[in-house]
Amino acid sequence: MLIDRYDAALFDLDGVLYLGPDPVVGAPEAVDRLQQLGIRVGFVTNNAARTPKAVADQLRSFGIGCDEADVVTSAQAGVRELVDRFGAGVPVLMVGGEGLRVALDEAGLVAVDSADDNPVAVIQGYYPELSWQMITEAALAIRRGATWVATNTDPTRPTERGLVPGNGAAVAAVRTAVDTDPIVAGKPYRPLMEETVRRLSADRPIFVGDRIDTDIAGAGNLDMDSMLVLTGSHGPVQLFSAVGIERPTHLGRDAGALLQPERITRQTGEERIAVGGIEAYVERQQLMLSREPKDEELLDATWAATKLAWQCADAELPVGGLDLAVQLANRLQTAG
Repeated sequence: MLIDRYDAALFDLDGVLYLGPDPVVGAPEAVDRLQQLGIRVGFVTNNAARTPKAVADQLRSFGIGCDEADVVTSAQAGVRELVDRFGAGVPVLMVGGEGLRVALDEAGLVAVDSADDNPVAVIQGYYPELSWQMITEAALAIRRGATWVATNTDPTRPTERGLVPGNGAAVAAVRTAVDTDPIVAGKPYRPLMEETVRRLSADRPIFVGDRIDTDIAGAGNLDMDSMLVLTGSHGPVQLFSAVGIERPTHLGRDAGALLQPERITRQTGEERIAVGGIEAYVERQQLMLSREPKDEELLDATWAATKLAWQCADAELPVGGLDLAVQLANRLQTAG
């Protein structure tokens, strides 16, 4: 099994273990099996709106064994940044919900809601009930010199109804009125991931996520292996064009792929890569497949084409792959 290479599994939540109020099919069973095997499991989220207790309660309602200490949020990581800079007892303008308020209280920081309260900092996290007044107060405080911390800058978040704007959209709204960028605590930056690894005392962790720009890049920033799953935000289109630390170590349909054999690539010729019985190759500067994959071969086909796309990009070969990526994405969605 793939997980045999690792001593801990770190999971993103939205788009990996659940979509809104509903678990991703098969995810609770996969996590339960990992825990039965003695694999340490941590739960990492850029969503600052909810408390670790609320997250743990939801995971337990799905049948996933989880303590509050197993959950690390970007609100906690952002508040740690503020305490390290200013110490406890200082006023901080809070743009967010209960998750941020609890994190501020536990750290001994004073949450305020107006720029006129002279906050030393502004901390901004995802909040589904965000008001325009909160954005206005944040912009005023930042322009007056307050340090600005964003828990994360995810532009979107996956839900059971589809993609919706994430905290990055609200951060961008504030950014239009100020002359600075925020300090970012969550993925892909190091604080959130480092805290999770520390809590698990992990030597060989793997991170499982659904976004290339936050989850996979966040793991890459720590030189940590990662697996992209196709149950949330990103798929073949984003995967083919990934560069540097955005490239995952592994690809899986869902979290259960950790319990399956590793997907192995084979170099079968110049500009030819195979996975299983499917080969990707280049013809007339286009990525092609050796044959139409069966539903159960779609992941093999995607990984072979991905690896070849990356190989060509690194060699600065002008190869088009968008049409194939879209075809694979549509097939994967239809195949469920």
